[in-house]
Amino acid sequence: MKRFLPYLKYLRGHRTYLVFALVCGAISGLVFGRGLPFAMYTIFPRIFTDGPRTLPTPEVLGYALLIPLIFFIRALGAFLNNYFMSRCGIGVLEAIRVELYRKLQHLPLSYFGKNRTGDLISRLTSDTQVVQQTITSSASDLVIQPLTLVGAISFLAWIALAHEGVLMFLGSLAIVPVCVLPVRYVGKKLLKRAAENQRLLGDISDLANQNLMAAREVRAFGLEDKEVDVFQLTTRRLFQVQMKVVKYSQVLSPSIEVIASLGIAFSVFYAYRVGISLAIFLSILTALFACYEPVKKLGALHGQFTRGAASLTRIEEVLYEPITITDPVQPAAVPSRLRGDLGFAQVDFAYQPGELVLRGITATIPAGTVCALVGPSGAGKTTFANLVPRFYEASGGRVTVDGHDVRSLRLADLRRNIAVVSQDPVLFNDTIYQNLLLGRTGATREEVVAAAVDAHADDFIRTLPHGYDTLVGERGSLLSGGQKQRVALARAFLRNAPILILDEATSALDSQSE
Repeated sequence: MKRFLPYLKYLRGHRTYLVFALVCGAISGLVFGRGLPFAMYTIFPRIFTDGPRTLPTPEVLGYALLIPLIFFIRALGAFLNNYFMSRCGIGVLEAIRVELYRKLQHLPLSYFGKNRTGDLISRLTSDTQVVQQTITSSASDLVIQPLTLVGAISFLAWIALAHEGVLMFLGSLAIVPVCVLPVRYVGKKLLKRAAENQRLLGDISDLANQNLMAAREVRAFGLEDKEVDVFQLTTRRLFQVQMKVVKYSQVLSPSIEVIASLGIAFSVFYAYRVGISLAIFLSILTALFACYEPVKKLGALHGQFTRGAASLTRIEEVLYEPITITDPVQPAAVPSRLRGDLGFAQVDFAYQPGELVLRGITATIPAGTVCALVGPSGAGKTTFANLVPRFYEASGGRVTVDGHDVRSLRLADLRRNIAVVSQDPVLFNDTIYQNLLLGRTGATREEVVAAAVDAHADDFIRTLPHGYDTLVGERGSLLSGGQKQRVALARAFLRNAPILILDEATSALDSQSE
């Protein structure tokens, strides 16, 4: 429970609904836990007497209707509690997802090289859903169930003091702590299985994402059956783990019921021995039922906490991941537009500690000049370029722009002066115009079109059914490779930055366009 307390802050923006939901839950719990046993204790002796039945029909009907009235109040309170608590829960889910998504936007690119996309998506969707369910169900049940238990126990205490048979009351309740034993045992088993369940969900999400992104390659190399076999194997493992989660989750309630039945059996035996009347016994039995029901639900809540803790661990691995590339405490004061003089002074870089990719690189690239990096694949050309916008941090030495170490500049100031076109450019699932406008959001339509003309993209754009308002599809899938590159080039031209990085940006263009 303590692990979830910091996340209850997400309920603050829904205080009104939360308070109303908790009040309704409290009414529901107390009415059922205290009201129903008291009604049974009061009604039965008046209606079922050993003598002649002389009560008028309206009075009997009124007594009888007290029972459905109690259940109606309980049901209405439970409904309003669940409805408004669900509203709070959706708000919690939104807040957690946004925070997690915000953190992903600021993590360095090296983090995504070490973690699978599908698994991160699973954490953003599935794991946040589990945590949301845990927070909302706990906020609800931790009010309703304890108050139901308190109401029932207070009635048992009152009736035990008012009548003989105190030992029966104490003996009946003595079995309640025993119910904790299966709760603790199942909780330990669930924690391990729940963590494995969420990990496999991430694996499946990653497999599906990887397959759908490589649909052409799968068909080109005849990998359809192989991909299905791998996916089926993973889903089979998930099936086995999920069945274990179901087993441990579902065995809890019957176990508590069996233990509770022993208490009821003892109550029946002792009630007979001491001669307790039927009306008193039925009211006690009703109170005991009201006691054991919350114990069952609190046991299920413990299982929910266990599953939620496994998901929370996966979420916190992202939330607590250190952001290694940040703004300096005191950033250098620079003009909004830099000149673009680049300098590398004894620069080292390693993706893995002790495995240098770049070693002692020293170079000067004056503003306004064109510098081409030529070398075999894997020589470090892209790595060299990625150090300029601080996509990665140099392990040693200095990378400078206009004489300023890039680590002394605010990221926004640095990257505003850089335009990048990669070999495999990414376009968002929006119109061509909106994709171009990402280069400079304040640009006019005339400036956007001019950039497209410079990139030799205007001609093919105008031939499309909706021109600049044509949707490009996911990652630009509705355009050819050359068309995507020309749109990406136009986007970079529109940015009009003093530093332009082209990473094999014309690899998909025909010779004339290149």
